[in-house]
Amino acid sequence: MTSKLITAASALALVLLAGCGDGSGGGQGARSGIWAAGSSTVFPFATRVAENFSRSSGGAAPRVESLGTGGGMQAFCQGVGPDTPDIADASRPMKASEYALCQKNGVTDIVELKIGFDGIVIATARDGNGFNFRLQDLYQGLAKEVPGGDGFIANPATTWNMVNPALPNQRIQVYGPPPTSGTRDALLELGMAPGAALIPALAAVKAADKDRFETLAHTLREDGAWIDAGENDNAIVQTLARTPGSLGVFGFSFLEQNKDTVKAETINGIAPTADTIADGSYPLARSLYIYVKKAHIGVTPGLAEFVQEFMSDASAGRGGYLQDRGLVPLPVAELANQRAIASQMTVMTAPH
Repeated sequence: MTSKLITAASALALVLLAGCGDGSGGGQGARSGIWAAGSSTVFPFATRVAENFSRSSGGAAPRVESLGTGGGMQAFCQGVGPDTPDIADASRPMKASEYALCQKNGVTDIVELKIGFDGIVIATARDGNGFNFRLQDLYQGLAKEVPGGDGFIANPATTWNMVNPALPNQRIQVYGPPPTSGTRDALLELGMAPGAALIPALAAVKAADKDRFETLAHTLREDGAWIDAGENDNAIVQTLARTPGSLGVFGFSFLEQNKDTVKAETINGIAPTADTIADGSYPLARSLYIYVKKAHIGVTPGLAEFVQEFMSDASAGRGGYLQDRGLVPLPVAELANQRAIASQMTVMTAPH
């Protein structure tokens, strides 16, 4: 069966489902409103677009849920119909395993849209010590196992100056996102793994056994030095003010909104700014995405128009209202390309 036939069949199923519920929205039965779920980083951007869309359309505001990128993908890929989200918000690209789950459950036509850039921030309270981290400091401070003896040992570092004498003599206590978070995935991919590769013992493991290297580089401490703080980045910001000497990991947009209480530390001497994130010189810069279920276009009222609003110049463009919330806009040409994908609902290919 071709993808067009699958899409048509899925759309018919949606129409039939939509005709037999009470229209109360979400969960079981039919719903009349748009539903987006996923990344806590994308959440404030999607919420702002939903508010603007509701004002301009005169209808109910789309439902936006902060479940973490992984949680959003799981819900999105459960199938086609009103009890699954129309959109998955993501602070990293869709994984091959998530794409396979979608395909298995009949979510065969997915539109991937890059909405802009963000950076992962290592932050402290405004009156806290200053840090200039190297990438290898992140690994050596936060990894569950580090080189020691003839192999690898449980991380013995209790203060940052044990990791690097140039860092403050301050306990290692970092509040960050849980395993379901795209922010955590990006920290591992952009910070921990490159930092590990700079350490000779880890570089040797990477050359000999990539799976072993990934396990070592992607496994965070479980001894209290790293603390899962949930999907609410604002809660991490608030914790830094209440817990002297602690550090936090969250998205750049939350830094922009809380500069009166927290400050960002540098990585390899580079501070996270709109410019360093856009040009990629800040090591923990990343792209943000939304994934749209094409089978729901024309079935969920207003979905196509909501996506157009999300990708519009007024929203995602330079000087747009999402930039005010901390989104780093795409270059003009790249935004135009993404808008074309949105207009044509061009289906993504399988991720590698």
